[in-house]
Amino acid sequence: MSGAGVGAGLKPYVEKEPIAAFLLGISSGFPYAMIGATLTTRLAQNGIDKKTITAFTLAFFVYNLKPLWAWAVDGVRLPVLGRLGQRVSWMLLAGALVMAAVANLALVDPGADLGATVTAALLVGLAGATFDIVIDAYRIETLKPYQLGVGSGMTQYGWRIGSVAAGGLALVLAARTGWSIAYLACAAFALPAMLVALVMGEPVRHRDPVERRGLAELWQSIAGPFVEFFRRQGAFVVLAFILVHKIGDTLGQLVVRLLFNDLGYTNDEIALYDVGVGFWAYLIGIFIGGALYARLGLKRSVLISLILMAVSNASFAALAAAGHSNWGMAGAIGFENIASGIGGVTVIAYFSALCDLRFTAAQYALISAAASAVGRILTGTTAGWLVERMGYVNFYLLTTVVALPGVALFWWMARTGLVDESIGSAGIEGKGDARRGES
Repeated sequence: MSGAGVGAGLKPYVEKEPIAAFLLGISSGFPYAMIGATLTTRLAQNGIDKKTITAFTLAFFVYNLKPLWAWAVDGVRLPVLGRLGQRVSWMLLAGALVMAAVANLALVDPGADLGATVTAALLVGLAGATFDIVIDAYRIETLKPYQLGVGSGMTQYGWRIGSVAAGGLALVLAARTGWSIAYLACAAFALPAMLVALVMGEPVRHRDPVERRGLAELWQSIAGPFVEFFRRQGAFVVLAFILVHKIGDTLGQLVVRLLFNDLGYTNDEIALYDVGVGFWAYLIGIFIGGALYARLGLKRSVLISLILMAVSNASFAALAAAGHSNWGMAGAIGFENIASGIGGVTVIAYFSALCDLRFTAAQYALISAAASAVGRILTGTTAGWLVERMGYVNFYLLTTVVALPGVALFWWMARTGLVDESIGSAGIEGKGDARRGES
């Protein structure tokens, strides 16, 4: 490839919108780490039993409830802060709430008061979900349609860096200074998204929020995003795909730290292999995903990523059968993260393109919440029980099998043209007569 060709290929990655998406991803990823793998390790080291630990993953279910209040992020102007713009003001408020919630989680002791720990985890989930609503809306409204693939990749780069850096920092600091200091230090990961909003300012708006609403206007704010989505051709089939496509991945990955703990891996080994190898493998996967998206288009690249993500769960069954093996852990983590990185570009680009830009926050909240709802419910209610009854090998084989219906459904959607018909205004060139800021 010529130097000009390489430069043209790299140009989309250095445009301001994808760079902003990268920084937004950093802030989006860290709350997930605080109540995900990091909290799982913290609870396991406090002697909490598996069923109780996996029940904590229901804190993630708060993310699945975010469509209930996402309409407010689209349509309610905040007092005082609202002068900065609808998205900017909500970004600052949500970021501050996340920092406060993580600090609160830092100060609880799971061994002394499990109830307070549950409450603190739920508050992090609530604040993190609100932060995600704003971040996703800001990202989609800022990116141009041709930047959706690159922007999704940059968001996933940022998300993984944020979650891995926060998780790795927490593990290292916890081993040396205790979990409280570790969590307090990680609260700073909310700052990149807040700074992006302040520097880049308000994105293009397709409708204005108002400070006072009658009941009719309020109902339109709440119902409008859902009515528009479900009026589309095949909307319920698209929603079914969104619901089932990630069941296996969600069910398997939120239990993986329990597998590592039972196989006898130390914090340093987890930091090196799960965090370190996983981090670089995910970045490689994102690069591959971007190349596949550019060369093969949306439909074929999404289908390939779904197949790889389904098969990657079986690698943890192989690790469980092999026992404590650093090479085995590196291989399983590497394969899973490459597959997830590819999916992080292709699937997120499709989900972003589904949005109508008049209802970005509410519709993407619906899509992203539905994407992991079933897996999170199953993880919180049955994952620990299944592991205890089936063992890790059979459990991870089961997660592979339950991922296959999503693969088959998307294949059918692509063959019938439903994927193309489902695209919203966010995925169409020429985003309409939008206006900068608010009147």
